[in-house]
Amino acid sequence: MAAPRTLVAIATYNEIENLPTLVDAVQSALPEADVLVVDDASPDGTGRWADERARCDPRVEVLHRAGKLGLGSATFAAMRRAIDGGYDVVCTLDADWSHPPDRLPDLVAALARADVAIGSRYAAGGAIEGWPWRRHVMSRVVNVAAKGLLRLPVRDSSGAFRAYRVEKLRGLDFGSMRSSGYAYLEEILWRLKRLGASFAETPITFTERRAGASKINRGEASAAAGLLLRLGAQEWLGPAAAPFGDRKQPSAEADGSRST
Repeated sequence: MAAPRTLVAIATYNEIENLPTLVDAVQSALPEADVLVVDDASPDGTGRWADERARCDPRVEVLHRAGKLGLGSATFAAMRRAIDGGYDVVCTLDADWSHPPDRLPDLVAALARADVAIGSRYAAGGAIEGWPWRRHVMSRVVNVAAKGLLRLPVRDSSGAFRAYRVEKLRGLDFGSMRSSGYAYLEEILWRLKRLGASFAETPITFTERRAGASKINRGEASAAAGLLLRLGAQEWLGPAAAPFGDRKQPSAEADGSRST
């Protein structure tokens, strides 16, 4: 049986210290996959390096965007590219080495039994290295809230290390997505669940970024919390809560280090 045609998407902003080795590792893990770098006009030369790599490597493609338009919108752009390009699978991972690229084959294999495969820190065997206790607490709170408010049948809904069956993504209305920033991670699972998607979780060890600075900020965290509440209202109250849940979230910068 032929391997699924796979696209690995990496959203970047100022990740020149991480991206070259990460692309090499992704290609080592999935030699037949294509890599799409979605760069939000990184001033540190990330996009320029990606262009140079693409010129000599047909497996690499670069999508340049005008500025910091948000991790969610960068991921949606990659998903549209996968749909338009006739791919079977699209994978996403952070650009900062917090996700182990050598586990990509496990995610793709898990799609044999599910529509979405999640590299999970909270499945049996999963772990997190290098976080302060406050971040552990915040992450647990977010995931418990998402599970309760959105009735998501997964342990880890806030990590970006995932594989999606492209055929299932065709049913999404990307224009209806409320978040262009980090909260898309919970929202897209919720919307796919409502389309009847099935989920699988594969344990991973999440590590703190290797180089560069994280771009997570309190404003984005507040926006994500507000979105969870609005989507939760729609989940539990149905159409009556639609006006409450229909506020578009402000965009946040694309970032290779989001996971909470």
